[in-house]
Amino acid sequence: MKDWAGVGEAYSASYAALCAGTLPAMQRALGAPHGRSLLDVGAGDGRLAAAWADAGWRVQACEPEASMRAVAHRDRPQVDMIDAGLPDLPFPDGAVDVVVANFVLNHVDSPRRSAAELRRVSRGAVVATIWTLSPSWLWADVAERAGVAPLVGVKLPADEDFERTPDGFARMLRDAGLERPVVAERRWTWNADPNRLWRSVEGGVADAGALYTALASDERRRFRAAFEAVADERGVDGFLPLEHRAAVAVNLLP
Repeated sequence: MKDWAGVGEAYSASYAALCAGTLPAMQRALGAPHGRSLLDVGAGDGRLAAAWADAGWRVQACEPEASMRAVAHRDRPQVDMIDAGLPDLPFPDGAVDVVVANFVLNHVDSPRRSAAELRRVSRGAVVATIWTLSPSWLWADVAERAGVAPLVGVKLPADEDFERTPDGFARMLRDAGLERPVVAERRWTWNADPNRLWRSVEGGVADAGALYTALASDERRRFRAAFEAVADERGVDGFLPLEHRAAVAVNLLP
């Protein structure tokens, strides 16, 4: 799956704001904290863990990538962040009231095993999200304009993969032992700062960053020019409005 090593700073400056777009839907699904505990798995730069804590939850967070944890420790020292990640979490069964994994199950090698692990450590709800329309469509357009071959991501084996739709996500979660996942699709527009978005590319974040890193110098110049052309064409008041969709799953105890 994707290599996130060393991208913490670039991710925090760019896509972390996009990934926070699911927070309102997750908060509505879970309601008021009422003193409950919450574990944020794959917490990245700690942005959402801090938001959950500010809303009144008793929060723990875990993240396996050192550069992400470094950003979290620096910018959000109030977040209790440890070095851990799926598919094996260092928590006992039923350790917390709620487990949240925001855009994590779409990046692991074994989604069903990982989802089962989320279920194991929660004595209450499990909330998880995946992309149904990710930023990859933008970078495919940029690559085509630049005349470079788009990066073909590594696919999971057929017995591990699942359909990236709300229904497909729900089926995968049921396969993993989550009893009654309710999945809804959230749509929103992210008004991206083009300069920050380009920083994600130069910082090696996600498929676009991996593609750019592998390009020759002339290809990089064409890719940058193509991105600037797209930003000029689509930009509104200095921002790049980009439509995104995510499946938000909530599984409550029966």
